[in-house]
Amino acid sequence: MDPSYRYAYLHGFASSANAHKGTALRDRFARSGIELWLPDLNRPSFGALSHAAMLAHLDAMDGLGDTAKPWRLIGSSLGGWLAARWAQLRPTRVDRLVLLCPGFRLCERWPERFGPAAMEAWARDGSMMVPDATGTPVALHYAFFEESCAEVAEPEVPCRTLILHGSRDEVVPLAFSRYYARTRPRVTLVELDDDHALADSIDVIEMEVRRFFA
Repeated sequence: MDPSYRYAYLHGFASSANAHKGTALRDRFARSGIELWLPDLNRPSFGALSHAAMLAHLDAMDGLGDTAKPWRLIGSSLGGWLAARWAQLRPTRVDRLVLLCPGFRLCERWPERFGPAAMEAWARDGSMMVPDATGTPVALHYAFFEESCAEVAEPEVPCRTLILHGSRDEVVPLAFSRYYARTRPRVTLVELDDDHALADSIDVIEMEVRRFFA
């Protein structure tokens, strides 16, 4: 991979900088002399999670290290949405994107995932207990969902983008990525025989990422 770029892995919802895919790719990249940044995107905290705060954290990360180098980003699930959205907002700072089961259309998906009763209770109470990256239940504020509905559901990527999506994904429908890739000439989709976590596909992910970033 080209050392004239910086590389980062953006973890998903209820995950952390210690995410399995991120740390596995970091270790593999390191053997090639490439540093893979693993920012903690639970900003300002998991319970108070905010899209704006996550994007601001990427802005801050961009100001670190060799700022002359643009980024090549790998984003998983919500981190995939975040990578695409930040690239849309900062098109000169991102050269290429790899999105792993990107978490587009959260505002559409979550009411189907939790059901009307849970969503009504969440709105009424202002928070809902959700396991964080360690499995510990945390009160997640309803403002996160409201902010999701006010945000761009499917960011327009300004650069070449590779999507890797599991054919057995029950969290983010594969159909979303099929449509996204079909309607955008910069985007290529590779379907994997795996679920949303892509835990069994790390070797394939590494191969596809290296090929795409070559």
